[in-house]
Amino acid sequence: MNLLFIGDVVGSPGRDMVKEYVPKIKDKYRPNFTIINGENAAGGRGITEKIYREFLGAGAQAVTLGNHSWDNKEIFEFIDSAKNMVRPANFPEGTPGRGLVFFKVNDLE
Repeated sequence: MNLLFIGDVVGSPGRDMVKEYVPKIKDKYRPNFTIINGENAAGGRGITEKIYREFLGAGAQAVTLGNHSWDNKEIFEFIDSAKNMVRPANFPEGTPGRGLVFFKVNDLE
């Protein structure tokens, strides 16, 4: 199994790199699954739903979060419905979002 993990995308320069390079990297290396860390994608302060959807559009199957995810309060409006988003699992019970997610990877070689 080939995994592509893009760590800590920060602000618009990082988002621009994702849009430009993730499709090219995926085309070249054909990963079975692509993960992008998006906790700092909104100017270094959390993530928005628009950015989350852009990452999925660029080819990510999962978007991971961290402690900076909560810096942008918009996250509370969509995190529970974002099925491909994973927050840290060690956050206290009752924290919005999913701390553990299983994904099925269909095209294993």
